[in-house]
Amino acid sequence: MAAESGKIDPMHQFEIAPVFSGGFDIAGQTIAFTNSAMWMLLTLVALWVFMQGGMKRELVPGRWQLMVESFTGFIDDMLVANIGAEGRKYAPYVFSLFMFILFANILGLLPIGVFGGHPFTVTSHLTITGVLAIVSFAIVLIVGFSRHGFHFFSLFVPHGTPLPMIPFIFLVELLSFLVRPFSLGLRLFVAMTAGHILLKVLAGFVINSTNAGVGYGLMVGLPSLTLMVGISALEILVAVVQAYVFALLTSLYINDAVNLH
Repeated sequence: MAAESGKIDPMHQFEIAPVFSGGFDIAGQTIAFTNSAMWMLLTLVALWVFMQGGMKRELVPGRWQLMVESFTGFIDDMLVANIGAEGRKYAPYVFSLFMFILFANILGLLPIGVFGGHPFTVTSHLTITGVLAIVSFAIVLIVGFSRHGFHFFSLFVPHGTPLPMIPFIFLVELLSFLVRPFSLGLRLFVAMTAGHILLKVLAGFVINSTNAGVGYGLMVGLPSLTLMVGISALEILVAVVQAYVFALLTSLYINDAVNLH
């Protein structure tokens, strides 16, 4: 957290480092269990516990079961609204995607720093969000070509396009389609990274102004702390919204592959 000269380094929180010493080499690359892998594992464990606690199938559901059923019903309704009844077959993937991103975002906001730890937000790394976006894009391609064959390319020629404009429109639509995984992964990465940087900068203001004296603490530290509380609440909202947007766009892209709009 602290860099040289006692300054707060807002980028330190994104550094990937081995949790344990050692590891093994594959083709000259050292493979180690890192903090990123650890927090992904913690995300999966937390998600597993959440789902296990809510899948008791009681006749009169408790609060936990009701909460899990609300999430599953929410994703199911979103897929039916965007794809149709056939969209339910994609519910396991989209639900898993939504819940993983949601839990990863929220776990990265836990205030465990007061206990000497440091949370790690895996969705603040483009490699993670990019892989999730590529998997979603691959599913779209598999669905599109398996259902429609080469007719899938008609997706890039809107109905009613004048014949002379078809080559130009096709290239534009194809480029727009190929940019989708980049924009999908980049949106989540930027949103989570920016919020965490801002929180760390404000934390630096609080710490340094408090160390500088009571006057600086009251003039700079207290307003910064108040702003941190507000932004932390906003970040919780962003964590939920970004998970929803990722799942929503994935369902819309699958809809294009299924229905060829």
